Amino acid sequence: MKISSVDTKRHLSRVLLTLAVLVAGLQANAWTVFEKYQPKVLVSDPYLELRTGPGRGYPIFYVAGQGDEVVMLKRRTDWFKVRTPRDKEGWVHISEMQHTLDLDGEQIDFGALGLNDFTKRRWEMGFNGGDFNGASSLSGYLGYALTPNITVQLEGTQILGDFSDGVMASANILMYPFPKWRLSPYFTIGTGIIKTQPQTTIVAAEDREDEIAHAGVGANLYLSDRFMLRMEYKRHTVLTSRDDNEEIDQWKAGFSIFF
Repeated sequence: MKISSVDTKRHLSRVLLTLAVLVAGLQANAWTVFEKYQPKVLVSDPYLELRTGPGRGYPIFYVAGQGDEVVMLKRRTDWFKVRTPRDKEGWVHISEMQHTLDLDGEQIDFGALGLNDFTKRRWEMGFNGGDFNGASSLSGYLGYALTPNITVQLEGTQILGDFSDGVMASANILMYPFPKWRLSPYFTIGTGIIKTQPQTTIVAAEDREDEIAHAGVGANLYLSDRFMLRMEYKRHTVLTSRDDNEEIDQWKAGFSIFF
């Protein structure tokens, strides 16, 4: 069965959309976990400042006093929406919430994410775009860290060129020599399959499917919370059935999350 370029684009678009929805779902679940349970905490500092919105730019409109029991309603990254005994609802930064106590008088771990969590990540996923030998490329990937220094990754890429389109699937190994750095470089090797689909209407050119191998370098830059910026260069070798193999350069950059 021959798959048209249009069908391939639609199929990959659906896959990428599904991954995007999954990312959004993971973030939404992490941010709204308190909406169901609404735990209560005690103010241990002399006061707790409530803002009108989840950000430093929003004004302080109410102050809860020491010993007040406040209810946590929801979370948005590093901000918590709380309700005071007088039914005042506002937003409090995690740095202040870390000084509250549970109803038994014990310190609470709010699980603030930072560079240490980035270095200990297990799963990560992301999207990136770039240049594939002069053609545009769009990729999505899912990775799992076997150790802090070694990550395995599955990646799917769509290639959109002037004369031909293509799809590529690969399995990769990433090696991090300095996993604790905020800007963490890595080396990557991998293999996969690339399918090229000519856009010609004059001659009935056939789709071509070849094995592909690559080596490359890249870096992850930790931004904040669960987010990081990824930049990568790969040198692909297309193992064709003809006499000469093809060498292809790929540059790409994008954003990822870890969990």
